[in-house]
Amino acid sequence: MSHPQEVGLRAGLGELGLDLTPEQMATLLAYQDWMVKWNRVYNLTAVRDPQEMLTHHVLDSLAVVLPLRRYLRDRTGHDRTRLLDVGSGAGLPGVVLAIACPELEVSCVDTVAKKALFIQQVAAALRLPNLLGLHARVETLTQPYDVVASRAFASLADFTRWSEGALAEQGVWMAMKGKVPHDEMAALPAGVEVFHVEPLAVPGLDAERCLVWMRRLAGAA
Repeated sequence: MSHPQEVGLRAGLGELGLDLTPEQMATLLAYQDWMVKWNRVYNLTAVRDPQEMLTHHVLDSLAVVLPLRRYLRDRTGHDRTRLLDVGSGAGLPGVVLAIACPELEVSCVDTVAKKALFIQQVAAALRLPNLLGLHARVETLTQPYDVVASRAFASLADFTRWSEGALAEQGVWMAMKGKVPHDEMAALPAGVEVFHVEPLAVPGLDAERCLVWMRRLAGAA
């Protein structure tokens, strides 16, 4: 693999404690190349510089892999896990999770058609059978997902309210945020509770990041 960002990716994976195969690493870098190429025409993301894209997008998304794996390891009696990435945009973190966690079935939903098309193109070009791009409003989705995720998408209240119909009965919400959003957590609907908040350390990124885990309160409609 001879890619300008290969060294940065290897170093970042080492800092995160992630052991990916050479094939997975090559696929992540190929995905970044697709983002760079499409970004010239479709404005998928405001980040233009490839090195900055590696840090702010790819490594930022990879930072949730171990927390997600820990959560899934604690679940018992479940088959293949279905994850929905809401307001996925260029596929962050959905595409990254589909590459790093092939055991997941990942759907990326976005209201912008060109962004959903980009996900579909990436899934085909990079041979990711566990990745699906959906052009829809999340409120219209009714198929149950075990994990409903978002990254810098909306307030926690709006995120959980809009995606309520897509959350499986025992499912969880996983929201990637910057600083711990105390005000947003306090404004959550009555039927939703935060059960865990964990800090995330993103290699090369000097900014606060955290992961907010939520679920329905027992007995909530």
